[in-house]
Amino acid sequence: MTLIDNTTPDDPLILSGQFWGELRVFLAVAKARSFNKAAEALGTSHPTVARQVKRLQDLIGSQLFVSTKTGVRLTARGEELARSLTTLDQSLYALTNDLKAESRDAEGLVRLSIADGLNVAFVTPNLNRFSSEHPRVQVAMRDLTNINDLRENQTDIMIGFGTPVSAEMHCRPLGYLHFVPMAAREYVRTHGLPSRANLAKHRFVHSESFAGQSGLWDRWLNAVYLGQIAHFCDNQIAYTMLVKAGAGIGLLASYISLDPNIIPLDLDVHVALPIVAIVPIERLQFKPVSLLFDWLCEIFSTTNPWFARELKLGQMPSEHDLGFRLSFNL
Repeated sequence: MTLIDNTTPDDPLILSGQFWGELRVFLAVAKARSFNKAAEALGTSHPTVARQVKRLQDLIGSQLFVSTKTGVRLTARGEELARSLTTLDQSLYALTNDLKAESRDAEGLVRLSIADGLNVAFVTPNLNRFSSEHPRVQVAMRDLTNINDLRENQTDIMIGFGTPVSAEMHCRPLGYLHFVPMAAREYVRTHGLPSRANLAKHRFVHSESFAGQSGLWDRWLNAVYLGQIAHFCDNQIAYTMLVKAGAGIGLLASYISLDPNIIPLDLDVHVALPIVAIVPIERLQFKPVSLLFDWLCEIFSTTNPWFARELKLGQMPSEHDLGFRLSFNL
């Protein structure tokens, strides 16, 4: 059910964060009946409280307080606003307590299937944060397999790359996992900097996993076949380690570029693989599953620059800016 529609007022002044802060100040004054006492309760100064109340009155176009010898008295409009805010304050308090109770009550084991690289780089470094909010939810992580594990109740949530056509599955499109050619600095020192023009002189680490999904990997496969294949490897972690060891050029996930010993290469190759979160619809009724599902969808959404629709390696933010830890030492 939609609670907010296009008839809701959309005044940028009213919806600003500052406006809500001034409402909080107003309510503190209304309860204390004194600017000084409100300032003390809020940990600020009398002039700051007075200034915020004045701005609020100017914005609404109505006087809310009248000064008296003992403090302030609410006007009729002030009383009306104070009653409304008190009701809202009580509702928000009750709602947050209910949500906290729901989090405390969430208990159980959730089985997660996810690609090794995404797990190592994004999930495991941040799982303690999830656990601190939901301490009684256990996560059992396993390798990414196929949709049959979901159908056969072998796993609860899958972070994968295919969209199943099934009425019993909830599938949420997320961001994009970007792949670009990379080589170790040691490889470049030994063999020179690879370019599209000199690929015949270079060695590649190849994987059969890049042969599927017709057309998606074609530019990479064409580059590989112009050079020499040094090794084959279908294990994602081992494949990355081979490239880092200098065995040859590899097609790696964009976040590996954070490794100072790795160099992204301009070979006119870039693959953006859509990420999806899949869960059986009935499993979403289980609170621990829905909590982990929402958390994972937040991490792998397009709001995370690493999974945005467009890849901008030179403009990636720091871990502090991202708000979560990122591990690239695979």
